[in-house]
Amino acid sequence: MKEIFTDKAPAAIGPYSQAKVIGGVMFASGQIPIDPATGEVVSGGIEEQTRRVCENVKALLEAAGTSLEKVVKTTCFLKDINDFAAFNKVYAEYFTGKPARSCVGGLQIPKGVLVEVEVIAEV
Repeated sequence: MKEIFTDKAPAAIGPYSQAKVIGGVMFASGQIPIDPATGEVVSGGIEEQTRRVCENVKALLEAAGTSLEKVVKTTCFLKDINDFAAFNKVYAEYFTGKPARSCVGGLQIPKGVLVEVEVIAEV
């Protein structure tokens, strides 16, 4: 098992890894809209936060030697399910391979953010 770490995505804010690779598959911890350069949650609404989350996911994938095109499954968490359409608009720009997905809303997400996304990808 290999631990993945990159300073191009936020450091873990708890007792967990950014991602792990085992058997040619990467399992990433959920990414929230923290700018890794500042350590702060990005300002703006669901679209800005979703874009930052997707950039963080992309950075983790690249650190593992894979890409967005190799994502096979995402799990998406929204604070407000009414943000679903706006979230999908940005999400679709990044996940063009249309991985399998679960998406739930009405949740309290760490740091009060609007969105969190975790991925499983082929390496």
